[in-house]
Amino acid sequence: MYEAMLNQSRLIFGCGNPLFGDDGFGSEVIQLLEKRYTLPPDVAFLDVGTAIRDFLFDMLLLPKRPRQMIIIDAMEIPGGNPGEIREIGIDEFQSAKISDFSLHQFPTVNLLKEIRNYTDIDVRVWVVQPGTIPDRVKPGLSPAVRSAVPKMCEQIMTMIESENAGKTTVNQSLVILQGGKFV
Repeated sequence: MYEAMLNQSRLIFGCGNPLFGDDGFGSEVIQLLEKRYTLPPDVAFLDVGTAIRDFLFDMLLLPKRPRQMIIIDAMEIPGGNPGEIREIGIDEFQSAKISDFSLHQFPTVNLLKEIRNYTDIDVRVWVVQPGTIPDRVKPGLSPAVRSAVPKMCEQIMTMIESENAGKTTVNQSLVILQGGKFV
């Protein structure tokens, strides 16, 4: 099942540790997607917790790679307000995040750069500005980050639907160009 999931053409990974406050944002997004949304059959989602690097390595070893990967996480956004969600480029990761050896293993940023630079996978990273990530175990999202969970799910669905709509338009245009009439 795991390999079949990684062989989907679009993957959504929720990152973070729900035992440490707002760091559990990615996990909560995946849980809400699972409960309330129907995704197209070519989309798979997975709460990868703090093991994103392992999944990225596994994915790269498979014969079929996805065309799109969306990563959801919590990260300090310069000037951001708690609960604010934003898409960031891989080059925008703060240098502290790149070199820390936290549970996220986000020297993974280097692996994401390699994926972006040497494959045709569209890598998208969406983050929430955390309100609180405690030093000790303290489960549960802050109110601001909790309210961002459904907003992130809606943003994901918009990305998925716009890509599907784009495919339909392209296919219809190709039919018109090829035959001059609809088949």
